[in-house]
Amino acid sequence: MRNKKRHKRSRVIGLTVVGVTALAVGGGALLMTDNDASAARRPAGRQAPAWAAMTVKCPDAATRLSNVPQQARPAVDRELATMDSQVADAYQRLAARGAGADQDWVRTRVLEPLGAQRRGALNRIGNEIGRVASRPSGLVTLASCTVQQAAPASAPAGGATSAPAGATPAAGTAAPAAGTAAPAAGTAAPAAPAAGGQAQSGPVKADFVDIRRVRPNVKNPRTRANASRGTFSSRCGRNENKHFNSDNVIVAPGVSNGAHHMHDYVGNRGTDAFSTNDSLAAAGTTCTNGDRSTHYWPVLRQQDGTKEADADQPGGGTEGNVGRILRPETASISFRGSAVSKVVEMPKFLRIITGDAKAFTNGTANANASWSCTGFENRQLKDKYPLCPKGSKVVRTFKFQSCWDGKNADSANHRTHVAFADAKGACAKGFKAIPQLVQRITYKVAPGSLFAVDSFPEQLHKPVTDHGDFINVMSNSLMKKAVKCINTGRKCG
Repeated sequence: MRNKKRHKRSRVIGLTVVGVTALAVGGGALLMTDNDASAARRPAGRQAPAWAAMTVKCPDAATRLSNVPQQARPAVDRELATMDSQVADAYQRLAARGAGADQDWVRTRVLEPLGAQRRGALNRIGNEIGRVASRPSGLVTLASCTVQQAAPASAPAGGATSAPAGATPAAGTAAPAAGTAAPAAGTAAPAAPAAGGQAQSGPVKADFVDIRRVRPNVKNPRTRANASRGTFSSRCGRNENKHFNSDNVIVAPGVSNGAHHMHDYVGNRGTDAFSTNDSLAAAGTTCTNGDRSTHYWPVLRQQDGTKEADADQPGGGTEGNVGRILRPETASISFRGSAVSKVVEMPKFLRIITGDAKAFTNGTANANASWSCTGFENRQLKDKYPLCPKGSKVVRTFKFQSCWDGKNADSANHRTHVAFADAKGACAKGFKAIPQLVQRITYKVAPGSLFAVDSFPEQLHKPVTDHGDFINVMSNSLMKKAVKCINTGRKCG
């Protein structure tokens, strides 16, 4: 393990607008041109080329490792963070090559070296687990990666863009989710990057949809007689103190830049990669009720050519996260009850992740964040950014898992100790209903503006990769108050 002091960074990075420049993505990217968005800059009658985006797709070892002994978890978490860095580096090599990345070059310069690196990391993971328990079998099957083609920015004249030899189709990109539609005629398309800027790694026009063309699709379970109907809210601000970092203390504890993208924080003031339960409990908070819980999510950026202070930093511009960070207009933190039962108290230091930061390559099994617009929140999107009409704000909503196994504050893959209720609102056998955390964030975005969530480099800023994180650091008395409020049907906070 590297010395903590040597690679610990400031836990709060104050990001300010420092100038306007052409958008720069470290290492370049493979997404070339959006014909429609850039039409205004072309001479009449000329068609710009359109290239498909390619990215690196690897089996997600972190989600497969659900039975890591507690003693082995620190070392395993570090190796998993190393594997994320390996994929990010491989993607940068692929992106730098651009359209010249033929099959042989991809195999010999990207996939084979990456596979060797991953085999080494997986072997070390097996050894660490083997020191205290039975060594898991089949880890080597998670080493090999492929190159995945994303949807093209737009098809060139005369036919669709074809994939390079050996590329695999993108998971979940063939068609919009049920309830979505193409942008309405006359709707402003997202603006293109500033003239002279490098090619972007996303988003593309196809990642957006006019919210007015989306059919209502929200369904809630029917409330039963024993339901817990109350709500409890913590007022924690909207990150006015500019607490940003690219760490992820849940997934990659002790590793700087473990997220490879920038996070917004509200609540606990001391959260970074090196936080412990003790340090979180001792830190200050932005919440007015004294709640020291940690809430964080990837920042949203407007890609208008503005250069942020992190333009040359890990987690920022060097990993393709560019543009002006948008401060939320509102960031509400609320806890809701169960449609079918009373709720029990969350354990202190319970950790929950909702959504999947790698859903573009992993598939949508764990994708959960939803996008909408104020005035249209009966229409929720998972795999599209919303184009909101004038006067309407962009809304991100994270509804967290509300069923707990009754024993563990975390699990090896950070998922199996909690679960979602079923369609009727009930928890599975062996799980208990807990207050459901809902993080709802709104942003003022000019109609037609290009914006995107920060992401791992290879995830191409797809909206389906959005996710929220939570560590419960409520005092026991505050948690009791919240549960009582929810179970008695009151509105508190």
